[in-house]
Amino acid sequence: MRRAVLGSAAAALAFVGLTAAPALAEPPTPPSQSTARAELAALTVAAPHSMDGYARDKYDIWAKQSDGCTTRQDVLARDGKDVVDGSDKCQPASGKWYSVYDDTTVTNVAQATIDHMVPLAEAWRSGADTWTADQRKAFGNDLKDPQLVVASESSNSSKSDSGPADWKPANHAFWCTYAEDYTHVKSVFKLTTTDSEKTALTSMLDTCTN
Repeated sequence: MRRAVLGSAAAALAFVGLTAAPALAEPPTPPSQSTARAELAALTVAAPHSMDGYARDKYDIWAKQSDGCTTRQDVLARDGKDVVDGSDKCQPASGKWYSVYDDTTVTNVAQATIDHMVPLAEAWRSGADTWTADQRKAFGNDLKDPQLVVASESSNSSKSDSGPADWKPANHAFWCTYAEDYTHVKSVFKLTTTDSEKTALTSMLDTCTN
C-alpha cells in the first residue's frame, strides 16, 4: 500500500474501495532570493537552439516512479488537499488542488493539470536538444526540484511553452517564487537563458520581500 490508512474515516472509505491519501511529501522548497539571483547571474546567455527534432515524447513524461505510480499521480498526491485514492492506490479519485499560477482551486482531478515550470520546449531550445534520453527523462519527471506544479487547465493553456519573457502568472503574489523556482531549475540542469528572459526574471525577483 502506497499510503497509510488513518483513522475510522479512512476505514469507512476503505469499505467502499477507497483509502484516504495524505500527501507523500511537501513540494520542493524554493531557493532564497539571494540564491536565485546568484544562480541567474551564473546562467549562460545564448541564442535559442533550433526546435528541429523536438517532441514531448522525448522526455518520457509521467514515467513510473519507484512506488509503481506515475510522476503525475505522485504530484497530485503530494500537492493535493483531502485527496482520496482510487482503488489502484495511485490515481486520486477526488481532492482539491491549488493552482498557484492563477490563485484558484481545482476540485475535479481531471482538470488538475501538472505543468513543467521550465517548459519542455523551452528546455529543448536552451540545451536539452543535446541531452541523452535518460537526461531528458530525468528532467520531464523531476520530483526533487521545483519543476512540477499543479495548474488549472486555463493557466496551463495560457502558459503553454512560454518562458517568463513571454508569460507571467496572473497571480502576481507568485511572481517571486516563480522566478526563484524557474531560475533554480535552469541552474540545476545547466540550461541557457536569453537577455529578455534574464530581464523578466530579474524584474520578478524584484517583487520578493525577503
